[in-house]
Amino acid sequence: MPGPLSAGGLSLANPLCLAPMAGVTNAPLREFFSNLGAALTHTEMVSCAGLVRGNARTSGMLWASPLEGPLILQLFSPEAGTLARGAAAALEGREENASTAGGKRPCGLGINMACPMPKVTKRGAGSALLGRPAEAAAMVRALKAFSLPVWVKIRRLEDMDRTLEFIEVLAEAGADNVCLHGRTAAQRYEGRADRRFAAEAARRFPGLISASGDVFTAEDVGEYLSMGCAPVMLARGALSNPWLLPEALQVLGYDVPPERLFPTPKTRLAGLRRLGERARELLGEHQAVVLLKRLMGGVLRGMPGAAELRRRAGTAVELAEVLRVFSTALTEDAPAV
Repeated sequence: MPGPLSAGGLSLANPLCLAPMAGVTNAPLREFFSNLGAALTHTEMVSCAGLVRGNARTSGMLWASPLEGPLILQLFSPEAGTLARGAAAALEGREENASTAGGKRPCGLGINMACPMPKVTKRGAGSALLGRPAEAAAMVRALKAFSLPVWVKIRRLEDMDRTLEFIEVLAEAGADNVCLHGRTAAQRYEGRADRRFAAEAARRFPGLISASGDVFTAEDVGEYLSMGCAPVMLARGALSNPWLLPEALQVLGYDVPPERLFPTPKTRLAGLRRLGERARELLGEHQAVVLLKRLMGGVLRGMPGAAELRRRAGTAVELAEVLRVFSTALTEDAPAV
């Protein structure tokens, strides 16, 4: 059986991680995927400007459950000074959480240089930094002062040379890991991720590159690993099929409990119920419902009556309603898909 690996200044149990996703990778979801075998997870994008101002909602995104696995705190900012002040405030807040609420300290700091959405890029953050390599390097150097591994998430640029030049800037500044997503910022989430960029980057910068983009099968994971990328980040593929993670680990030769590999409808619904109740406990009723709807397609995959169940769950506004709709998947007379 394969063992742990060293990547990005960390020792990881396996090469599969949960990618950062805005509005998605909150504490209960990170717990859920940690339980399914993710070696590492990420927070949502946390605004350093909000942390510096002491914004309560932003600060609330820092809390990490002791039931999670290793965690990267992902930050965003348009410039290095605010990034450093935000990181300082975040780590100070984490120490307070650890002593008062059972929270845990992150094992690394992340910088988002990949988000293509205008509300982020118009401030000079996210993928806008791909056109500002000097500032990007300054941001990496600023976070290295905190003595934690620094992970940077980027998108490919328009051509290979510019992409590799940007990665070299990050590497020279001290980045411990660069996660390369194979779409340009202009593509946003359309089209296909171009894996040639990940392959060439991993060849040019051995041990530095992790990969993200269109990871929907165990074969996709294997292809990225064969290129020299480690770890591999699961994002939309994990939401569309949460059990992709244990399936891929089993293909890679890791020891995976059978109930994770072949989850029955009853097992899936039990996991969904635990996730929903945990989300309600930590985030409130509304966010628990939103979170379960995000996973709806994956949890119902292959169940009798999945299409009708998805429709009915989509109109639910309370957690009990969502769970009641999903529970009908266990009845013998559920309509066929």
